[in-house]
Amino acid sequence: MSQELRVAAYAVCVRDGQILLARWVARDGAKRWTLPGGGMDHGEDPLDTVVREVAEETGYEAEVTALLGLDSMRVRRPRRGRVGAGSDFHSLRIVYEGRITGGELRPEADGSTDLAAWHPLDAVPGLERVGLVDIGLGLWRDRPAVGRVDGHHPKHPSVNG
Repeated sequence: MSQELRVAAYAVCVRDGQILLARWVARDGAKRWTLPGGGMDHGEDPLDTVVREVAEETGYEAEVTALLGLDSMRVRRPRRGRVGAGSDFHSLRIVYEGRITGGELRPEADGSTDLAAWHPLDAVPGLERVGLVDIGLGLWRDRPAVGRVDGHHPKHPSVNG
């Protein structure tokens, strides 16, 4: 079984009681809301990653106002298209608080998301969303000293959870 590590940075941007989300499109075509963000390029600073990803996925310019915490997720993924052991996938997600400073809302072109929108915080529980949205909101609301939501177990069933 191969091992794969992905480090990514995401932003929780809340303004006037609404959160900025991007709609992620899975390989199977399923669409779920997620925090704007994504994988770090080799040698890239995580702060630069999150600012770049917010711009790519939403059209907005953003600044980081706080480090909220980290989320570590490990899952086994089947090998795509072939018989074999698959991979042991580990995702380390750095979650920041962000503030929109400019730009205009627009969808990402030719990326992993197809829409960006503001959603009222009280409407989030009714959205089709990945688990990272709840993790990010928990970090934003609770601001835990250890940078992890209480009761959060590092193993999740979903890769983009």
